[in-house]
Amino acid sequence: MVFQMVLLKLADWILYQLLANSCYRAVRKMRSYGLFLKNQSLKSSPQQAVSFPNVIKCGLENRGSDTLVCDIHGGLLRTESFFPYFMLVAFEGGSILRAFLLLLLYPILWVLDYELKLRAMIFITFCGLRLKDMDNVSRAVLPKFYLENLHLKAFEVLASTGSRFAFTSVPRVMVEGFLKEYLQFDNVTGTELHTFGNYFTGLVSEPGLVSKHRALKDYFGDKKPDIGLGSPSLYDHLFISLCKEAYVVSSDDGKSGTSSAMPRDRYPKPLVFHDGRLAFLPTPLATLSMFLWLPIGVFLALFRLFAGIYLPYKLALFLGIWSGVDLRVRGCSPSRSGHRKGILYVCTHRTLLDPVFLSTSLGQPLTAVTYSLSKMSEVIAPIKTVRLTRERNQDGNTMRRLLSEGDLVVCPEGTTCREPYLLRFSSLFAELASDIVPVAMNTRVSMFYGTTASGLKCLDPIFFLMNPRPSYHIQILEKLPRELTCDGGRSSCEVANYIQRKLADALGFECTTLTRKDKYMMLAGNEGIVQDKRKKSQSIGE
Repeated sequence: MVFQMVLLKLADWILYQLLANSCYRAVRKMRSYGLFLKNQSLKSSPQQAVSFPNVIKCGLENRGSDTLVCDIHGGLLRTESFFPYFMLVAFEGGSILRAFLLLLLYPILWVLDYELKLRAMIFITFCGLRLKDMDNVSRAVLPKFYLENLHLKAFEVLASTGSRFAFTSVPRVMVEGFLKEYLQFDNVTGTELHTFGNYFTGLVSEPGLVSKHRALKDYFGDKKPDIGLGSPSLYDHLFISLCKEAYVVSSDDGKSGTSSAMPRDRYPKPLVFHDGRLAFLPTPLATLSMFLWLPIGVFLALFRLFAGIYLPYKLALFLGIWSGVDLRVRGCSPSRSGHRKGILYVCTHRTLLDPVFLSTSLGQPLTAVTYSLSKMSEVIAPIKTVRLTRERNQDGNTMRRLLSEGDLVVCPEGTTCREPYLLRFSSLFAELASDIVPVAMNTRVSMFYGTTASGLKCLDPIFFLMNPRPSYHIQILEKLPRELTCDGGRSSCEVANYIQRKLADALGFECTTLTRKDKYMMLAGNEGIVQDKRKKSQSIGE
């Protein structure tokens, strides 16, 4: 009942605003995009837009005691539009229907003025959204896209200062976590949202949308911050004019090259883990392309999936490549040492399909062991899968038995990782076999990630195969020499660490000591383990 009243009140207010002012605002919007250049007022003249120097002219020396103020949109990011980040919240925190509604209303949002547009986007994105879902998105999804879109020079200026303060009109819950955790901001002032119980209502709390220049005055009083960063828009000029030094961050800086893009090795904090399904920044055009692709993608995913399940290896491989799967294999099947035991393939873990693609590439049946697998994935898997329990002795006996029956695939990281890092390898596998073959596996996607920490894992293979051209690169390395195995006198930890380094070198990745527990504590706020009805610990995800 509360949400119905809220919807009615907001609809009544929006209708009034549109009927009273829509024509006037539409003319202003079109004029600002150059349709009425001859009649532009002095306020929108090019001379006013370049009244402040570009951020590239800001010196970096002796800034350790300076105070910097900025807005993340237009001040730190290379693009001013905040639509993609609202779309990420709508899709990842809400649902695909909420995201579709936001896209449908984009033409109307384009006509509205800044304040009404922002209020409408807030309502569509947040109405009925759970607080914990927004917390997950702000912690596990948004930082990846913010980091990739950081303006290099703006970040260098930011990093040279001692105190940092953000003032933004977008909801504080969307930016505060990233700004404080990754960029060490001292304080973030943003628009506060109204909540009811554990849900957002979609309305803005009093005193309304944050006016950046007023919020800056209220916070600092008569004291002027040392540096202000803003966009070339007049809306930001008033904000940064209150600072001793003011600079504009233009998205045009990198048109002649890639100088404004932030390279991965310059990230203020390594991006090892992130969650969410979308692998692209959902701008309006990119989001439209995704929705147009969805019906084709679902059909293609089912075709690829059933071809892999029911058809012979060679035919499934042919049809997969014909349908757009980019499968590249280097190396060949290793020679056997004459033992009665099978070969143990030790793989990096990118998706749940790692053992399937390896089996298809080798053209032979393999058995895969996993700590967790959804019932659906277990039923449709084209190869034999066996669950492990995370009890070392029991898992060791299980894997020894399987090796005596044939070749075995194991992913000692224990969970997937999307970025160019390898997690710590469990050493159990090294104690079980002397015929060990490292396999370097990597994937690339353009639209959807085939892994998740908080979503439905049974859909992981579907999402991966829905990509227009999903890529799997497999490199089968040489079998480990006997002197480098436990049979040769090495400890299991030495063997595991050596294989981790070999695979990292083959992929160009970086080794870490991070574990599955670290991943789930960051992405989901738990250890990734729940208690079943029999009080046994079981993993909730890969």
